[in-house]
Amino acid sequence: MVFEYPAVLEPDDNDTVMVWFPDMPGAVTFGDDDDEARAYGVGALITVTSARMDSGKDIPEPSQPVTGQPTVTLPSLVASKVLLYKTMREEGISKAKLARLLGKAPNHVQRLLDVLHKSHHEQLDEAMAVLGRRLVVSAEPAPVMRRTA
Repeated sequence: MVFEYPAVLEPDDNDTVMVWFPDMPGAVTFGDDDDEARAYGVGALITVTSARMDSGKDIPEPSQPVTGQPTVTLPSLVASKVLLYKTMREEGISKAKLARLLGKAPNHVQRLLDVLHKSHHEQLDEAMAVLGRRLVVSAEPAPVMRRTA
């Protein structure tokens, strides 16, 4: 699954562009222009995702964007961690139980679910495998973002 969230870009009152995400309440930030706002939007999505995971809340699925609507995508490592989190919730598996299934210390699972920790994909693959799942990676065309010098 790709966590690609439709974004709303609006001119702010101080010559900046605000970006917010209808599917992810609380994820709001701004930038000097549309591209910068979208780039900062990644951080806003990560921050809200992290907070929701830390408090045991659901992670909203992104809706289908309206044609031409900008989107912001969670990085693949963060998306993998979200999928692990969602799978654990669906299966009723606690962090402690996953640690036991993996034969690892509880802080190992805590790091796997920490979206700011740079886990290895092999560790996420192992965790998903003990839950009877697997992560599938694919490549697809990405929207072109303008680069500024």
